[in-house]
Amino acid sequence: MSAIVASDLDRTLIYSAAALNLAMPDAEAPRLLCVETYEHKPLSYMTETAAGLLAELAGSTTFVPTTTRTREQYGRIHLPGPAPEFAICANGGHLLVRGESDPDWQRTVAERLASQCAPLDEIRAHLVRTADPAWLLKERVAEDLFAYLVVERPLLPETWVKDLTDWAEERGWTVSLQGRKIYAVPKPLTKSAAVAEVARRTGASEILAAGDSLLDADLLLAADRGWRPGHGELADSGWQAPHVTALDERGVAAGEEIVRAFIRGVAAPGRAC
Repeated sequence: MSAIVASDLDRTLIYSAAALNLAMPDAEAPRLLCVETYEHKPLSYMTETAAGLLAELAGSTTFVPTTTRTREQYGRIHLPGPAPEFAICANGGHLLVRGESDPDWQRTVAERLASQCAPLDEIRAHLVRTADPAWLLKERVAEDLFAYLVVERPLLPETWVKDLTDWAEERGWTVSLQGRKIYAVPKPLTKSAAVAEVARRTGASEILAAGDSLLDADLLLAADRGWRPGHGELADSGWQAPHVTALDERGVAAGEEIVRAFIRGVAAPGRAC
């Protein structure tokens, strides 16, 4: 039985300094490996142990980084192990094959979005019109596929996110709040659809997956087995599924445990880990 391993990156496998959650005394903290720099400064990390395990995993099975990041943002990450043959960016909007976006997949995505949900321009205009400059820091469009806001989280009214969610739902879009970012994403634009395409192309009979946010829920539900860390939107909301293991570990320690679980899962296909 062949398996593919599809994992979210930020706050699942890799962590910013603010998200490491190193609760132990400094002298007991794990050694960290920087896997991303931004504007000449270190940005994202794994434990050295997790990095070694990921290199082992990626060398023995089809490992598919699966992220909401744009292709440019993904390109800043240098994961240990061999370069992945497949990677998924823009929440499923781009399927990279040996580093290049697959044109057939781009056409498939464009057709689905055009037929199933309101256009991006309408959503973006609503975001800009209703956001309060008192808490809005930035407004961005990613890959001409979805939009997001960067906000001052303490000043953000909870009712605003709920109202946006209800409004977007009627137009075929979903809303996700992750840290300081509010994402508005078309419902047909999913990680699970892109991962299913990778499974089809590779002939994989099993999908293992991990993720921490509401944008990862479809990926976890579509997987045969999955894991979520003890932090993030899914943990905070109490989200669960029978085949998804809710880990106790939080922060970078959860990333290490997720890679261990993947390795056990690949070694023991079809069994709970």
